[in-house]
Amino acid sequence: MLEWLATSEYAQWVNESWGWPLALTIHAFGVAIIVGFMAFIALRLLGFFRTIPCESLLSLIPWIWISYVFQAFSGFTLWMTKPDRYMKDGMFELKFTLVIVAGIVMWIFHRALKREAPEWDATGKVSPRGRKLAVASFLLWAGVLIGGRLTAYLGQLYLQ
Repeated sequence: MLEWLATSEYAQWVNESWGWPLALTIHAFGVAIIVGFMAFIALRLLGFFRTIPCESLLSLIPWIWISYVFQAFSGFTLWMTKPDRYMKDGMFELKFTLVIVAGIVMWIFHRALKREAPEWDATGKVSPRGRKLAVASFLLWAGVLIGGRLTAYLGQLYLQ
């Protein structure tokens, strides 16, 4: 199956044309949006930018989810060009695990933000749970970013 993916027309197009740089660019912009927006949200919930209502942070969440979808598509595109190498790469496995965990924590955080933000704005105080979820989500996404870079430069893909 992995060999079939690596030799598919799509994988060949990615490897032999502008497919790789296009997928890599989409992947880079996607992670920049996710990490950047989560950093901003986490900073707001930690007490910075107090003039911005917590409830308005909800407008950033759809952009994070859209970026997540683009990340999945572009990541799969990059992965299928060398699936056998990626599957043997411990750094890639760590990064992919972080992507899954970060997605789950983000979903939990999104639900908490939707449910609790009006109260945070009314009282002027973010719940400890809200702060912890925002920081955890940001740190997980930052870990995904770092894991992606380490996969590219230290993992089996670089060595072969």
